[in-house]
Amino acid sequence: MRWHPGAGLIGTVHAPTHSSSVPVLLIVAGTTAGIYLFLIAILRLIGRRQLAQLSVLDLIVVLLLGSAVETAMIHGDLSLPAGLVSAGTLIVLNRLLSWVFLKSPRLSQLVNGGPILLVHNGQVLEGHLRRVGLTRPDLDAALRGRGYAGPAGVRACVLETDGTISCIGERPR
Repeated sequence: MRWHPGAGLIGTVHAPTHSSSVPVLLIVAGTTAGIYLFLIAILRLIGRRQLAQLSVLDLIVVLLLGSAVETAMIHGDLSLPAGLVSAGTLIVLNRLLSWVFLKSPRLSQLVNGGPILLVHNGQVLEGHLRRVGLTRPDLDAALRGRGYAGPAGVRACVLETDGTISCIGERPR
C-alpha cells in the first residue's frame, strides 16, 4: 500500500490470514455459540411478529444482524474452515435447542413464550397488541386475510408461538 496524492491509499488489500488450527476453530465455534444464544435472548425480549408481516425495516434489521455478527463469529478469519465451523455450530445449536425444548416444556415456554390472545369475544385487547408489537392495522390485515371484516364475530384471535395468527369465531364472510 502506498499513498498517492488525490487517490489516497492504493495497492492490494490482503485479508487477515489466520491459521485454521483446531484451537482457532474452537474459538470460532465458542464465539458463534455465544452470539447465537445472545441473539435468541435479545430477539425473545423484543417480541415476535408474523414472518409474513415483517416490514422492509424488519428485513433490513435481520440482514444487518447477520452482517454485524458474521465477522465477530469468525474473528476476521476468512478461511473456508472458519466459515464451515461457524455455520456448522449454528446448525448443531439450533437442532440441540429444538431437542432441549421438546424435553423441557418449561424452558420452551421461557424462551418461546406462549400464545397471546389478541381478540376476545369481538373485543380487541389493545394492551396485548402493544406487548407483541402489533398495531391495529396489522391485526385488521390479519383478520381480513382470514376472511373476517373485523373483530366482530371473532370469538378468539391468538398470536401463536410460531408467529402465526389463529382465529376462532363465526364463519368468515
